[in-house]
Amino acid sequence: MKIGVTGATGQLGNFVVAELKKRVASEDIVALVRTPEKAAELGVEAREFNYDKPETLAESLKGIDHLLLISGSEVGKRKEQHTNVVNAAKEVGIQWIVYTSLLHADTSSLSLADEHLATEAVLKSSGIDYTILRNGWYTENYTGSIAGALQAGAFIGSAGEGKVSSAARIDYAEAAAIVITDTSYKGKVFELAGDEYYTLNDLAAEISKQTGKDIPYNNLPEKDYAEILKSVGLPEGLAYAIAGWDVGASKDDLYDDSKQLSALLGRKTTPLSETVKAAL
Repeated sequence: MKIGVTGATGQLGNFVVAELKKRVASEDIVALVRTPEKAAELGVEAREFNYDKPETLAESLKGIDHLLLISGSEVGKRKEQHTNVVNAAKEVGIQWIVYTSLLHADTSSLSLADEHLATEAVLKSSGIDYTILRNGWYTENYTGSIAGALQAGAFIGSAGEGKVSSAARIDYAEAAAIVITDTSYKGKVFELAGDEYYTLNDLAAEISKQTGKDIPYNNLPEKDYAEILKSVGLPEGLAYAIAGWDVGASKDDLYDDSKQLSALLGRKTTPLSETVKAAL
């Protein structure tokens, strides 16, 4: 029984492979990556896998029984790329696909939701067994900005008092490894999020507490936040997307209190304080 992991050298995929190695033999894991040479440190078989080369995907999937399809990182291209993978999986007889989607993709106002929901529809109509992991926000999405906040003297965003039920990347990786090694999860859709929610005011307070510095949260209009992101080097499209996601957060699009993630893990999700500490 071979398990394929797409994007295995990415930030999530790297953790997933490590978690899978705790559960199955390394020779039963296949890293599906754009550049196999970069996967050497994973200690598993690596095959070239480029979403944008659909004619090559089926060959790379041969012999794989279960596939973890980690969503691509190219916003705007995901539906086409994921459809290419699903079609190739059908061609070679993949038995089961586990897909990393977005929290409440069917109701979220985030611009990311449409592509995820479209991929879910492709999966459901494919005839292949599927499981959908609707991942919430990674806490690292916010803690990655701590260095800039310390330099500027404030944490900025457009999330207002929106509630964010994020979890650490490792939590989602462990959940994916648990699910894809247990066929009893076939056909299920999980809404995965952290046990405890916080606002960006709470995050700023935690940064202040751990650094001993006064780092307030400054809530900005979406356009102003996007312009600041542009000024520090982000491409315009990405800057406005990030600001827009924060506006979604202000509407509680990143909030969920079902605790399905910790139920899968059999433990509490990683606290905000731990991820802040690691970032610092």
